[in-house]
Amino acid sequence: MTARSDAGEAAEADRLPTPTLPMPVHTWKEIAYLLANLPVAIVGFTFVSLWLYAGVLLSITVVGLPLLTLGLAGSRLLGSFERRRARSLLGVRIDEPSPLPRRKGGDFFSWLWQALKDPVAWRSTLHSIIRLPWGVLTFTVVLVALFIAWPVLPWIARGLADADRMMARTLLSPSDELERRIAELESDRGTVVDTAAADLRRIERDLHDGAQARLVALAMDLGLAKEKLLEDPEAAARMVDDAHGEVKLALQELRDLARGIHPAILTDRGLDAALSSVAARCTVPVKVSVDLADRPAPAIEGIAYFTVSELLQNISKHSRARTAEIELWRSADRLLIQVRDDGQGGASVDAGSGLAGLAERLRSVDGLFAVDSPVGGPTTVTAELPWRNRVASGGARTA
Repeated sequence: MTARSDAGEAAEADRLPTPTLPMPVHTWKEIAYLLANLPVAIVGFTFVSLWLYAGVLLSITVVGLPLLTLGLAGSRLLGSFERRRARSLLGVRIDEPSPLPRRKGGDFFSWLWQALKDPVAWRSTLHSIIRLPWGVLTFTVVLVALFIAWPVLPWIARGLADADRMMARTLLSPSDELERRIAELESDRGTVVDTAAADLRRIERDLHDGAQARLVALAMDLGLAKEKLLEDPEAAARMVDDAHGEVKLALQELRDLARGIHPAILTDRGLDAALSSVAARCTVPVKVSVDLADRPAPAIEGIAYFTVSELLQNISKHSRARTAEIELWRSADRLLIQVRDDGQGGASVDAGSGLAGLAERLRSVDGLFAVDSPVGGPTTVTAELPWRNRVASGGARTA
């Protein structure tokens, strides 16, 4: 019996729970962050002091300003490191600021001035300066609490860590909405440039392969007809008749090309007439409803026209729809577009698709683009553009 009880006690001892940490993991992370403040602050303060001191002293020479610029770039890197440290140990989610624009060509001094007034770098510099006394305080308090005031350490760590969180959000975050908007506009500007270049290449290719080639052949045919005019008038007449047909085809190609650039009906009569014309050429019956008392800016009209045109082309080619509908209306200072079809659905704005290109083009002018297209249909595409009041010919603006 004794042997059995001893064996049972040994087995029970084997089943005892393993020891656990007296504090949760996030508290230990806060303690690690606070203890690391001092060595990190010493490195940051030393670096900032050196480049500030040397840069200010040498600012009267050619070397000083580039040195300040390099120091600010280093402060940006320190700020990035501190954001990563705060994310991993304190759980603070701080967006990365947009990078400085790259230097273009020989515009060195413009780029230098842009770098010298970089608000992100200067805030990171300020963060590194005030971190040294703060790092001494947090390191000392936490170290003493570890050995003397252990029961209250979690509350001390939480209070000091909250102050660090507030400091990181204040000095290491981007410049709120303005900073993010600048980054978006820089990206959108690249999209607009790429789109314009692609459109120019398309126009050049269409001219070279279409109307230009046809006109060259027409000139050759007319030259041959001129040579045969005296010796074989009947053959010359047939050649002139053929050339007349080629002229009609060339004119039609030029009209189609001009319509692809900017249709005259849009300039003369606005979106209602222009979109009705596009809808009439669609292989699917389309109902057009345009409720606009005034006209938006010409550039916005053009984007709206080509957006709807491309959507109707997609409906004709891919949707297998029986009917479609276009609606345009104004809401406050925005132009809203909705294109619906009863096709098979499954459309998306994934990268590489035509709809993704449309979405990028609308975003480049502060517009929105949304697609609701479940498999089996129906598909609803909603686009939103800024109104941007139209400038009248006399210089007045209409709402």
